[in-house]
Amino acid sequence: MRVLALLDGTLADPEAPLIRVDDLGLVRGDGVFETILVVDGAPREQGPHLDRLARSAAMLDLPEPDRAAFERAIGLVLDNWTGGREIALKLVHTRGVEGGDGTPTGFALGADISPKVIRQRAEGIAAVTLDRGVEPGLMQRAPWLLLSAKSLSYAVNMAALREAERRGAAEVVFTTPSGSVLEGPTSTLVMVRDRVLTTPPADLGILPGTTQAALFRAAEREGWTTEVAPIAADDLYSADGVFLVSSVRKITRVHTLDGKALPDSTGLHAALDALYESEY
Repeated sequence: MRVLALLDGTLADPEAPLIRVDDLGLVRGDGVFETILVVDGAPREQGPHLDRLARSAAMLDLPEPDRAAFERAIGLVLDNWTGGREIALKLVHTRGVEGGDGTPTGFALGADISPKVIRQRAEGIAAVTLDRGVEPGLMQRAPWLLLSAKSLSYAVNMAALREAERRGAAEVVFTTPSGSVLEGPTSTLVMVRDRVLTTPPADLGILPGTTQAALFRAAEREGWTTEVAPIAADDLYSADGVFLVSSVRKITRVHTLDGKALPDSTGLHAALDALYESEY
């Protein structure tokens, strides 16, 4: 099932043509997006997602997203949803049509969670490490690369996932040329060792994770230690657990990395999943 809401407060048919062929979000990837997980009608981290949408838009020099209009569109999707208990709710904001009057394009699209993602949540995934070609300090030296913006320009990320599939895996852990961990194409990495949860620092050009932040809040409340610190890729193989987290995938464990089985983290995954769910 899918429900499409426009920023003018109306619903649209998700099967009908909507985006103009000269929309810059389509022809150049010149736009930003967010995906919110909705469970039983309740959006998770809606405020942080809208904050991040505005932050990404500012990095691209886009018009500021109309927060009230997006909130109204979110409400329309939820009010008209009759599908499953979980929704992947995507918010899209583009620069609008090429040569137009500067009016941005925006909408909210709700869709069922993919059965593949639900299966991966339960069973875990195999991943491979791939070089992203990004070194510390690059984001500061070259802000025009938009390393920490959630832009529509996801061609590299999708190419990386196809490469993972060619290597017999389902996911990717991006690394720097010197061997530091970055993130997944659509997720944040969390490593666990001795009840310490570690995620790489955002100054590497990593998109700050809303689900990772929620998990860290819950973990800290229950006495776990959390830190934002560099992670060497080699350290992942001996960690108590390696997890890729995002709004839609929630907390997904990596059971195999570069063809090597990682330590069994089934019990740890259950504990982290319970911590995350306790936030809601």
